[in-house]
Amino acid sequence: MPASTPAPAAGRPTPESPTSRILRASFATEEAVYGVILVAGLIAVSGVHGATSFTVFATVMITVVVFWLAHLYAGTVAGHGLAHDRIVGIRESFRAAFRRSLGLLLSALIPSSILLLGTARVIDDRATIWVALWTCVAVLAVLGFIAFQRRGAPWPIRVLGSLTTAAFGVVIIVAKALIH
Repeated sequence: MPASTPAPAAGRPTPESPTSRILRASFATEEAVYGVILVAGLIAVSGVHGATSFTVFATVMITVVVFWLAHLYAGTVAGHGLAHDRIVGIRESFRAAFRRSLGLLLSALIPSSILLLGTARVIDDRATIWVALWTCVAVLAVLGFIAFQRRGAPWPIRVLGSLTTAAFGVVIIVAKALIH
């Protein structure tokens, strides 16, 4: 019979897998917030004139990947060289830039999956675009809440941070409604 894994001692965190560490470090970052706002803006603009869910999805994915690659490149170049009296190699700089920029790429996954539902005709194209936009607002709210929770803020401040972060998505929706 295999031995059971001992429970972590009181006060000690449970060990994380490398994947969960990367996701935790990439989620609720400025890059993730920026990525969701970028996606919301792209959905709003590309979905204005009766575009299909697939067209909006393709526009979002291509643009997000290009922005992510540019962010990754800029972070690698900026981090390479002399830093705090030591040399940072290109590989180390790339790894750090990759970890920081991953949130921008990951943030597009949830609203993009909603757009795929429209592409698969599970949801009407027009409804899909609105659902994807409101999903961006929800993701922003969660990102804001997590960011303030990580900093140990009391729950009213977490809620306020959540609402403030979500407000960026609401502004994009209001702009889309006015343009449409």
